[in-house]
Amino acid sequence: MKSNNMKTPRDVLKNIFGYREFRENQDILIERILNKQDTVIIMPTGGGKSLCYQLPAILFRGSVIVVSPLISLMIDQVTRLKELGISAVYLNSSLTKDEFHNNIRMIKEQKIDLIYAAPETLMIQKTIQLLKNIHIDLIAIDEAHCISEWGHDFRPEYRKLNLLREYFPSAALIALTATATPKVR
Repeated sequence: MKSNNMKTPRDVLKNIFGYREFRENQDILIERILNKQDTVIIMPTGGGKSLCYQLPAILFRGSVIVVSPLISLMIDQVTRLKELGISAVYLNSSLTKDEFHNNIRMIKEQKIDLIYAAPETLMIQKTIQLLKNIHIDLIAIDEAHCISEWGHDFRPEYRKLNLLREYFPSAALIALTATATPKVR
């Protein structure tokens, strides 16, 4: 089981992420998320959306699932989080068989704060069963504009993401995007 000595979001912001202050509205959004309130987050590129789920992942008792359509983004974020000493893994088609099994083992042992998954990997029944056996506090759908911009024509599994509420009823659900076209809004 993961352990954490940090007590407040400000402690984590300063001691883990190395920032002195939150960016505009980050503290309000993080407080909502820590209170398990479903939230839609629309911030500009570079506005600090990722911190809104990464920071709570450290304070939550359980794990956070991050749904991401971009393998390169998952790899970059997990690499950076590990450099900060945060336990994070990704599940996607870029992993070797051994890497995938190692990540699964760590998830089963509940040693992971953040679990990044492509929609195709996440919505496989084996993955859902794995995750139903651990405590999930938050599901973050990153790049959420993909759902309304391209939806099932782009990636059919996006159409199944509504099932996450059924599978993980006690988890907060957030959607994040920087692409807020009129259609997305």
